[in-house]
Amino acid sequence: MSRASKLTLLGTSAFALGTVALVHWQQQAEKEAMHAGVIRDMEQQRIKRERQLDFEMQRELENEYKKLQTVRDVTDQMDPVPTKPNALTAGLPRPSAAGSIPVGGAIGTGTGTGEK
Repeated sequence: MSRASKLTLLGTSAFALGTVALVHWQQQAEKEAMHAGVIRDMEQQRIKRERQLDFEMQRELENEYKKLQTVRDVTDQMDPVPTKPNALTAGLPRPSAAGSIPVGGAIGTGTGTGEK
C-alpha cells in the first residue's frame, strides 16, 4: 500500500472512532440529564405531598378550634367610613378648610417669616 492510502485509512478510521466515541458520550450525557429530571420531579412531588398534608392538618386544626371557640367574620359588618363621631374624636377640634402651612417660603430655606 502506498503512503497516501495508509494515511487515508488511518484518518478515516480515527474519524469513525471519534464519531462513535462522541455519540456514546452524548448519549450518556442525555441519559444523565433525563435521570436528573426524574429525580427533580420526584422531589417536587414529595414537597407537594408534604405541603398538602400540612394544609390538611391546618384545616383539621381550624375545624377543631372552631368547635371550641365562637368565631364570626366581622369584616362584613364594618363600615368603611365611620358616620358618627366616637368617644376618641368627640372632643377634638375639626380641621379647618384653610391649611396651616406658613406662607413665605419652604421650610429650612431661610426665607419667609421666621428669619433670624
